[in-house]
Amino acid sequence: MKKTLTLLALVAGTTALAATPAPNTLTKGVLKIGMEGTYPPFTYKDEKGNLTGFDVDIARAVAAKLKLKPEFVLTEWSGILAGLQANKYDVIVNQVAITEERQKTIAFSTPYVYSTPQIIVKKGSTFNPKSLADLKGKRVGSSLGSNYEQQLKAAGGINIVTYPGAAEVLADLVTGRIDAGYNDKLLVSYLIKSQNLPIKGAGLGKADSMGIALKKNNPGLKAAIDKALLQLKADGTYARISRQWFGTDVSKP
Repeated sequence: MKKTLTLLALVAGTTALAATPAPNTLTKGVLKIGMEGTYPPFTYKDEKGNLTGFDVDIARAVAAKLKLKPEFVLTEWSGILAGLQANKYDVIVNQVAITEERQKTIAFSTPYVYSTPQIIVKKGSTFNPKSLADLKGKRVGSSLGSNYEQQLKAAGGINIVTYPGAAEVLADLVTGRIDAGYNDKLLVSYLIKSQNLPIKGAGLGKADSMGIALKKNNPGLKAAIDKALLQLKADGTYARISRQWFGTDVSKP
């Protein structure tokens, strides 16, 4: 796991941080942001149809530091990385785990979230897996192309059922079409607390660090985003957003 750098190691005082202008590669003063819109509490629509969530708030705060207007482009997780390569948006702010495989083709900001994947089972089930080894021979749901799918494949012997996104995994878990799901612990905790879904968390996987994803040919944008994230942490904006959604600072491993 990558370790976060302390603010003191990166800057000699928060007063020296100024607003970061956007690189010239962005046009019309807009930052196009790819996300699912169906992945609570990170990115989803509330009862009034308004896009909201932790990643939405972080994306808006980053855009503000860059002096850009945020423009959200919603897409299924299964096609979200391809959409970045096709220039449908400038960045993805959607809990994209930083992996060696992904870094071969896309760039990432410094990590802005640390979390742990968790096995999910239906509430009341007698099946209580403690680790991925306990999922062998079981039907386990995961989002297509996700880091969670790759971890399940690496474990071996698991009947992996892939879906466009987390919502479909949860739906089939509740109806009993799959034995378990595998997703972000922060998502699981939020759903259990806020939506009264008949699910429960079980064993944990390997911890992940999440970054804002962008194309490799835009180093100026990466540098500007990294500085914006540093500013948000230094001025307390990040901690306020994180505590609003999770009750704790999720920028720390």
